[in-house]
Amino acid sequence: MPLSVCIITKDEEQNIARCLECLAPYGFELIVADTGSSDRTKEIALRYTDKVYEFPWCDDFAAAKNFAVSKASGDAVMVVDADEFLEPVEEEALRKLHRMTEERPEAVGRIYRRNIFRRDGEYRENDEWINRIFSKKRFFYEGRIHEQITAREGGDYETYRTGLSFVHTGYDLSWEQRKEKAARNIRLLEQELDCLGYEADEQPAGDGGQAPYLLYQLGKSYYMAKDYEQACLWFSRGLSYDLEPKLEYVIDMVETYGYALINSGQAQTALLFESIYDEFGSSADFQFLMGLIYMNNERFADAVAEFLKAAGHTECRGRGVNTYLAYYNIGVIYECLDKWEEAEEFYRKCRDYAPAQARLNKNGSRRSPVT
Repeated sequence: MPLSVCIITKDEEQNIARCLECLAPYGFELIVADTGSSDRTKEIALRYTDKVYEFPWCDDFAAAKNFAVSKASGDAVMVVDADEFLEPVEEEALRKLHRMTEERPEAVGRIYRRNIFRRDGEYRENDEWINRIFSKKRFFYEGRIHEQITAREGGDYETYRTGLSFVHTGYDLSWEQRKEKAARNIRLLEQELDCLGYEADEQPAGDGGQAPYLLYQLGKSYYMAKDYEQACLWFSRGLSYDLEPKLEYVIDMVETYGYALINSGQAQTALLFESIYDEFGSSADFQFLMGLIYMNNERFADAVAEFLKAAGHTECRGRGVNTYLAYYNIGVIYECLDKWEEAEEFYRKCRDYAPAQARLNKNGSRRSPVT
C-alpha cells in the first residue's frame, strides 16, 4: 500500500497546485481535507486527486488533521501543509522511506523543512526537522493548535530522519497577515492553556507536561506580532519548568527569548545567558546570539569572539549565522571602532550580501588612520 499524504486546506488556491504537483510523481495517495475554502482550492485539488473531503472548521487543527488521516487507505501516512513543497526525491531515498514505514511502525519519521521568507526586505531562511510520518493505528494528533503527534498508548517514541526535504513559504507573510495569524494563534493557545488549568502564578512543577510547549508557542506568537515584551514574559514562564535542554523546542525557545530581550531593549538582562552557555553554547546559532548580546552591551571583543566561533561551524539552523551575518557584524564592530581595514576585510567575506556591499560602497577607499 503506498504512503498516504494528508493535507488540510483553507483558501490555498495560491499554493495547492504547486504542493500537489510536487507530490504527484511519487505514487503517493493524495488526500485533501478542506476546512471551508471560499476560493478555488477544492477545484484545483480535484485535478490531482478524487479524494477531496470537506471538514467543518472547529478551531482545532488536530481534529482536522485526524479527519484527513482517517481517510487514508493504508496505515502509513505523511501529513503535509499546503504551503510546503516537496523537493525532488531520489529513488533510493524513496525506497528507504517505504522500508522504514514498514519496518518501524512504532517510530515517527521526520522531514527536513527549509523555511524561506522575507523580513524587512531581506531574504531569510532557517531549517528544521519535523515529525510528519507515522502509523495511523499507533499515533494521532493532539492539540488545538501547534498540534503534536501523540502515541495512542502514551509515552515517548523514537523518531528517524527521512530523505524528504520540503520548502516552506508559510512564514512569508505581509505585516498585516502576520498580525492576523498571531492573533488567531494567541486565541487558540490561550484556550488550550485554559483547558489544561494553567495558572500563571502557580509554582512550576517538574517538566510541566504540555504547558511549557504551549507557553513557548504563545511566546512565538507574540514575537511574530513584534510584541517583544509579552514574548519575553511567556518565554520566561515556559523556561521556568525543569526542561530537557536537548529538546528542539527548548533550544528554539531559549534563542528566540534572547532575540526578544534584545528587541525589547533588555540587552543587559540578556547577559544572563552567559549562565546557560555550557548547556546551549555548542551551536553556531547560540554563539551568534551571544555575539549580538555582547554587541548590544558594547562588549565588542567578546562579540567578535562569538561571531568567529559561529563562523567556524559548517552547519546552522538560521541561514547565514555561520557565514555572512557573522562576518557582517564583525565588520560593523570594527567600523564603529574606526578600524576600517579590519572592517573591510570582513565585509568582503560577506561576498554578495547587500548590506555589506553597501558599507563597502559608502566608505570607498577609506582606511584606518595610522597610529
